[in-house]
Amino acid sequence: MTRTLSTPPPRIDRLPRNTVGYPVPWFVATVDGQPDFRVIGEGKMRGAIDLLLCWLCGHSLINRTLGPAATQYAYVIGPMCAVNRTSAEPPAHRRCAIYAATACPFLTTPSMRRRSNNLPVTVIAPDGVMIRRNPGVTAVWVTNTWRMMDGFQLFATGEPAEVLWFAEGRPATRAEVLESIATGMPLLADEARKDPDPAAAMAALHAQYERALSLIPADTDGR
Repeated sequence: MTRTLSTPPPRIDRLPRNTVGYPVPWFVATVDGQPDFRVIGEGKMRGAIDLLLCWLCGHSLINRTLGPAATQYAYVIGPMCAVNRTSAEPPAHRRCAIYAATACPFLTTPSMRRRSNNLPVTVIAPDGVMIRRNPGVTAVWVTNTWRMMDGFQLFATGEPAEVLWFAEGRPATRAEVLESIATGMPLLADEARKDPDPAAAMAALHAQYERALSLIPADTDGR
């Protein structure tokens, strides 16, 4: 299927393009002369954290008009990260995040799988437990807070000011979000059972699940 890309926001539109015309996000590494969307460029994670830069366009996240207190941070995450409220990647501008959720080939094509072949040997797996499946649904989690989890290179997404759900490049339906969460929960449950106190971990997971359900769209407009 050929997908017509929506017009990117100005900051994304100024990024270089790959050979098929997709904007190359700021964080992407160049491998053998070509952008490899699977690999984080050297220094990009540290730069995003220390300078509060958008993970996607590379510009400052700080609201220049109203200042840090009015700044919003948007995480592009899967439904399981919406359950446990964590992200392995730094936040982005809201408009940049929405564009990624509606234009990224992996995020908009449920049948697409992650490719792990021929990755550079220097690639380091992110902290936490990575769920390698394509969830079919993506959340843009907009929050007014920004912090990292103690002892981990993971981001606590915090209490949302807004959550937008997308599937196949469009607003997701409630049924699609519920299906994606339902099929992913067993993966989180497996990890909870490995906890030193599995009963407490399972109870905490159930509470997280119930909390996530309140953020699912009630109708078909993705909000």
